[in-house]
Amino acid sequence: MHLRCHLVGAALAGVMMFGTAVMASAEIAAVPDPLVRQGTFSMTEVYVAVGLSAAAAVTASFSIMAAAYAVGKIGSAALGAAAEHPELLTRSLLFVALAEGLAVLGFAVAMLIVMRIPGS
Repeated sequence: MHLRCHLVGAALAGVMMFGTAVMASAEIAAVPDPLVRQGTFSMTEVYVAVGLSAAAAVTASFSIMAAAYAVGKIGSAALGAAAEHPELLTRSLLFVALAEGLAVLGFAVAMLIVMRIPGS
C-alpha cells in the first residue's frame, strides 16, 4: 500500500511537470521567429522544447519511482532489523536516506533539463 502511494505520487509529479513544460513550449510557439519568413514560426524550437520537456518529465518520474521502491524495500528491512536489534536503527536509516537521495538527484537533473528549454 505504501509503495503504491509513492508510485502514484511519482506518476502525478511527472504528469504535472510534463504539462507545465508543454504549456511553456506553447508560449514559445506564440512568438514569431525573426529569422524565419514573416508570419511563420520556428517549429524547431517547439520540437526541442517538447522533447526536453518530455525528457525532464521522464527523468523525474523514473527517479522518484525508483526512490519510492528503494525506500519501501530498505525501510521495511531496516525496521525489521531494528525490531530484533535496536542498535541497528541509526545505521539502517543511513541507507534509507541514501535511497531518498536518488529522488532528489533525479529532480535536480530534471530541473537542469528544464533550464535548457529555449525561452525559459
